[in-house]
Amino acid sequence: MRRPPFLCCGIVKQDGYILGYLDELFGLQGKTALVTGGGRGIGQVVALGLAKAGAAVAIISRSGAEQTVKLIEKTGGQAYSLTADVTKEADVDAALAEIVKRSGSLDVVFNNAGICIHKDTLDASIAEWREVIDINLTGEYIVARASGRIMIEKKNRGSIINMASMSGSIVNIPQWQASYNASKAAVIHMTRSLAIEWAPHGIRVNSLSPGYIATPMSVDTPKELKDAWTPLMPMHRMGKPEELVPAVLYLASPASGYTSGSDAIVDGAYTCF
Repeated sequence: MRRPPFLCCGIVKQDGYILGYLDELFGLQGKTALVTGGGRGIGQVVALGLAKAGAAVAIISRSGAEQTVKLIEKTGGQAYSLTADVTKEADVDAALAEIVKRSGSLDVVFNNAGICIHKDTLDASIAEWREVIDINLTGEYIVARASGRIMIEKKNRGSIINMASMSGSIVNIPQWQASYNASKAAVIHMTRSLAIEWAPHGIRVNSLSPGYIATPMSVDTPKELKDAWTPLMPMHRMGKPEELVPAVLYLASPASGYTSGSDAIVDGAYTCF
């Protein structure tokens, strides 16, 4: 017996067209995506995911991201790497100007570059505080600001995804990281502020808040911290970078056309208690 037509968002699709409809809804064909901090870890995996969804990917990294570019090209995608420091406005402006020159537009931004310093507040220096805030918050602001300006000029109704963290909503234990937690809480509220400010231009601004993810950053984490985290995780495991890609694709694609100012928490239910 033939199933009834598929109905979603007021659009009727027969069975044979459902897959094509989903490709259209979540696909990024013809789009240009920027990923900061895309040389490794979450940034690298997300860059690959955006490329597989059809976007041409530009990667900004302080040390270059040639390996990520090679991985994307190996799968048939398009990518190139630019060297820039996200805390330096001149660097970011020059990099984005080059992206527009090469690609003609900027449609998606995954604002990912960041660091974390685990130190007790009384032991951490003010220089370390400023370093974390400068990269995690000011750097994201500089990239978002420059990207928003281009999107408004091009009138291309883009999507900006700022990297936050579950640490912007909870205080991690047993490690102390006041600077990181403060930076990510600020990113979440900055995201909401930009979402309201740029909504009239059709620019959507959202944040992504991962839980503990197995990345090169976490590999260097002391074993005693990981042993303390595991019992607190409802799923009793760290997440994989690949498990963040679907959330990014949703926020980057037309599927999230009415989603802005949201914080997508992907933490294995860690923040539920």
